Amino acid sequence: MGFFDNLLLNLDASVTGLFGQWNIWTSLLATALVGFLTYQVATRQDPDTHPFLLARQAQGTAVRQPGESPVYRSQAAPHGMLLNAGLNVKDPGASKWSRGRDGDLRDVWRQAVAGVQEPGPTKGAKGRILTVLGAEKIVEHNLDDITRQINLIGQHIADQGGNRVAIYLPNSVELLATLFACAFYNLTAVILPFDQPDDAVISMLRRSATDTVVTAPGSFPFDAVVKNYPSLRQLIWVVDEGSKHMDWNEVPQGTGGSVNVSTWQDIVNDAPLDAGKTLPPLEGQKEPRDVTVFWQSKPGQQEEMVRFTAGNFVSAIAAQIFAIPTSQRMGPSDLFLPADSLANSHTLVLTLAALFSNASVAFNSVASQADDLATATGGIAPTILVATPAALLKLHTESKPALSSFIGSKLHWLQTRSLTQKGMMPAAGGLLSSYYDRTVRPALGTTTTTTTPNKKKLRLIVTAERVGADTPKLSSAVLSDLRALTGARIMYALTAAKVAGAVTQTNFYDYRVFDDKCSHFGPPLTSTEVLFRDTEQYKTSDNISQGEIIVRGPCVAGMEAALGVAGKMREDNTLAYV
Repeated sequence: MGFFDNLLLNLDASVTGLFGQWNIWTSLLATALVGFLTYQVATRQDPDTHPFLLARQAQGTAVRQPGESPVYRSQAAPHGMLLNAGLNVKDPGASKWSRGRDGDLRDVWRQAVAGVQEPGPTKGAKGRILTVLGAEKIVEHNLDDITRQINLIGQHIADQGGNRVAIYLPNSVELLATLFACAFYNLTAVILPFDQPDDAVISMLRRSATDTVVTAPGSFPFDAVVKNYPSLRQLIWVVDEGSKHMDWNEVPQGTGGSVNVSTWQDIVNDAPLDAGKTLPPLEGQKEPRDVTVFWQSKPGQQEEMVRFTAGNFVSAIAAQIFAIPTSQRMGPSDLFLPADSLANSHTLVLTLAALFSNASVAFNSVASQADDLATATGGIAPTILVATPAALLKLHTESKPALSSFIGSKLHWLQTRSLTQKGMMPAAGGLLSSYYDRTVRPALGTTTTTTTPNKKKLRLIVTAERVGADTPKLSSAVLSDLRALTGARIMYALTAAKVAGAVTQTNFYDYRVFDDKCSHFGPPLTSTEVLFRDTEQYKTSDNISQGEIIVRGPCVAGMEAALGVAGKMREDNTLAYV
């Protein structure tokens, strides 16, 4: 008998013995094994991004200067190429192969009014601008009406001899319209942090040498300003619906009639209906003037005044648009809510980026003054949210009781495991996911009205650490919990006074968790480059880059700024505090 005959006989005996011992327990085990393998194959998904892209998120120069680290840039803006300096605006009739203009703030509004220009199913689609007045009332503003307000307000200020315009308003359409009015009519915009003490307001007006103020009654200390700041020449009240019947044009006794007082509504309503419907032509216009913002490090301290050029802003806007992967970028299907003050340049840049991307934008005056996201999102369902670290920490703390139950903790563990071990956002719509939504997930973006502007789920939260401002720190573990709780990706940025937008920002798909008290802040954006300068305590060596953080780029006021805090570059080339 040959070798193959013996092999076949042994195989036959083995198979016969196996099935001869087969019983109900064998069937159950076999079924469980086949089911497990089938489930693994059927549900297997690739991570949202390749792990190698997270392992080395920035690149440094091969040569460094004495006392400094290598200069680090985003992988999307390699050394030898220019940093992202503009919006690549294509004028009508220009070849699609030609390089577009860097643009300025005027191009942001022109794009918002024109709608999506790229060919595709969304061509011509425009975002909406909404004002949230509580959970029961949402006002939609016509874009052409806002264009008319921009023209009429800008022309009025210019005709009255205005030059430097202070904007002292909560998050509102009027704040944005005044900013664009300054851009179109060659005025200097000065954005003041809202709800400040009287002496702080007077100090900011004096330091910025403003002659015009656009503000809301009840929040602006008119008598104190007129008494202590005689350079004020013009005041425009933004009056709400309930106060329109009052006479706001009256100048209080003792001012000598030196201040021209008017209301936003009178300026707009008294003009002819056809006036201001068309934006000034692009040809022959001067470059917009600087935008001045105030950076408050800590309560009680004097705010740092920073002047940003138009180039600083458009560079920051372009970098924020580019920071989101192409398939996930903002568009007409998104509803953007800034739940942080627009006086913060980071929040303002993100809002302008949303407008340029033709996303809908909602304004809630309460959102900029409260760390309660449930209140900030009341009445609407945003898909993209800008929130403060304090608000996110409060949300995390308030969600802990729901995670203490046995079922809640296990479901949260499954959600977190998908993020940290599989590298992908948990799938929505399943039985377990639906139960998690009902029992654990906090209520954000819910509404009791039938006129919800957008019923899509929250998909992105952007938050930022403010250098030197004692901002509450967010660890990577807290960020991971918040991703699972909200079902949204979170980008954590590092911001500074002299940088429009952000210095660095975490990757859109970075869900990793480390043993840290404060998460890293990701790599530089495409508009910045970062290096570390030696200090007495922290010095760069061949093995580690650390020292005072220095940032350069077209979005930086003066092109370079020292942040005054020590940082380091981690092994994955993301920036973190030392």
